[in-house]
Amino acid sequence: MLRKMTPAEFDTFFSILETSFPTDEYRPYAEQKALLDNEKYNIYVLPDGKSGDMCAFITVWQFDDFAFVEHFAVHPSYRNHGLGAKILAEVKEFLQCQICLEAELPDTDFAKRRVAFYERNGFFKNNYPYVQPSYSEGRNPIPLAVMTTDGTVTNARFEQMKKEIYKEVYKV
Repeated sequence: MLRKMTPAEFDTFFSILETSFPTDEYRPYAEQKALLDNEKYNIYVLPDGKSGDMCAFITVWQFDDFAFVEHFAVHPSYRNHGLGAKILAEVKEFLQCQICLEAELPDTDFAKRRVAFYERNGFFKNNYPYVQPSYSEGRNPIPLAVMTTDGTVTNARFEQMKKEIYKEVYKV
């Protein structure tokens, strides 16, 4: 079962984040750690039932009428055991709202598999242009796709979600 991460687990979380994402897709250490004080932002972790080690995490921004999954990763030694699907199911159950996330554009085999994974787990790819703003100085913006639960969204809803994500998550 997922639980909220404790501040003492931050270094383990950040290590998995660095291993799982390209540098342009996450904040530097100090900027990431500063988010722990933001009431809209939560990090949920899945501990190993035997050792208690962090198997996976999912970061969630909770807004008034939707949630944004910013990062989601399974520790390399726990991958390919169905944990990702279990985590998404649990998050969807306890959030009880529309959820959106960013995914790579499906132009490589790996990206196509990731998009298909999200689709199998109840997310729908929206076909509106979207660019993830730069996380920090020296980091690059990235064209991505936005996926949502509860079906695709209208352009107006997409723009509303994008505006809130840009303002709160990326500070632009």
